[in-house]
Amino acid sequence: MEEVTYQGMTFEPYIRREEIAKQVHRLAQEIKRDYANENPLFLCVLNGSFIFAADLFRACGLHDAEIAFIRFKSYEGTQSTGKVKEIMGLDIDVTGRNVLIVEDIIDSGITAAQLRKELDKQNPKSVKMVSLLFKPEALTVGKAPEYVGFEIPCKFILGYGLDIDELARNLPDIYVLKEG
Repeated sequence: MEEVTYQGMTFEPYIRREEIAKQVHRLAQEIKRDYANENPLFLCVLNGSFIFAADLFRACGLHDAEIAFIRFKSYEGTQSTGKVKEIMGLDIDVTGRNVLIVEDIIDSGITAAQLRKELDKQNPKSVKMVSLLFKPEALTVGKAPEYVGFEIPCKFILGYGLDIDELARNLPDIYVLKEG
């Protein structure tokens, strides 16, 4: 892995694809154990989690599981706007369903808390969250995800679905903004 540059900023390697794959497999085994006799609905939060959600969904191997997609936006460049904008809403009934929200990253918790609140209005059986990345020090709203791949510090990262202004999502590894 080499450094990459986007919008004049340099990013250095942070988490290799092999480590990501190990955590996806571990999370899949935990979810498969917890939902063995259920048909959970994986709710993929676009755009950032689409790669993680696809890998996780396949790795779980739950035959009756379903997947749906919603889209929220709260970042511009390297900063959260502090506001969550719904771009594409949920178009499936979640009443009585076990819903597993799939996120790429949880930092402040604003998007996750808003989503949990909206889903609770639809009377699901349960709502849990799985996030590839979690910044516990940044959490200001809501609660930590029930399933976490990696806990990371409060740094800006990209790759494996995470972006900077829609760029770099296709990188197979995760990179961190180089300091200095």
